[in-house]
Amino acid sequence: MTEKAHEHKKLDDLPQHARERLQEMKEHHFFTSDLSVNEFLLVKEAGFQPLGLVMGSSIFHIGVQQIRQGVPEELTMLTQALYSSRELAMIRMEEEADALGADGVVAVRLNLNVHAWGANVIEFMAIGTAVRAESGDAGSWRNHEGRPFTSDLSGQDFWTLLSAGYRPVGFVMGNCVYYVGQGPKSQPKKNEELEGVTQALYDARELAMERMQVEAEALEAAGIVGVSIDENNHTWGPSILEFSAVGTAVVPVREDHHIEKPSLVLTVGD
Repeated sequence: MTEKAHEHKKLDDLPQHARERLQEMKEHHFFTSDLSVNEFLLVKEAGFQPLGLVMGSSIFHIGVQQIRQGVPEELTMLTQALYSSRELAMIRMEEEADALGADGVVAVRLNLNVHAWGANVIEFMAIGTAVRAESGDAGSWRNHEGRPFTSDLSGQDFWTLLSAGYRPVGFVMGNCVYYVGQGPKSQPKKNEELEGVTQALYDARELAMERMQVEAEALEAAGIVGVSIDENNHTWGPSILEFSAVGTAVVPVREDHHIEKPSLVLTVGD
């Protein structure tokens, strides 16, 4: 398959209006970006050209899973549903970046929307700015799977990471939906640890972290930076919580991992 035919095949996987928008940007060398002015300039300083704002969306109906009352445990069906929805949004965002000929996507955000269609209907939307390296071999910045790299680092952090001799290979995530139980039936009258609830929340966070780490290892990363762990009960009530862990997987590109120290500049008035 020729490069042009392959490009058309990638565009055919996208919604019609997305194809039209991306094609127009490519033809007119016009870009859009949600980067701030400082972030935009630092991404340029790092040697990357912004190509356009890219996004992916997935509206998912979350099924019902039976709960064993009083037994804290992971609700695996809910975990998989929410993970699949996020993954679909990310893949569609990557497809838009691929159609623009991008090497990666920076400043990725995963937004969650609960619409009015039903209590168990959730939309995940992935959005970021597609970029292309201004130098280097074509595709050398992509991950080992040949897909554009993704990163949730800000423009400033992206520039700092590259300056320190690392590069991003992918936005990685892990999640866990957990039934934490009902807690104590009455308010404790003394200071004491709620051991059952502590253990349930501990296990849920650890599972999310572990799954994020597995994703990074699959990308052959050396580590993960910018990790954040979020907690959300969505529409299920306080006894069912989802923990999600996200970050940017990175690999070293040189042995020297230092950046220049800022110098002090004094302005002397006239």
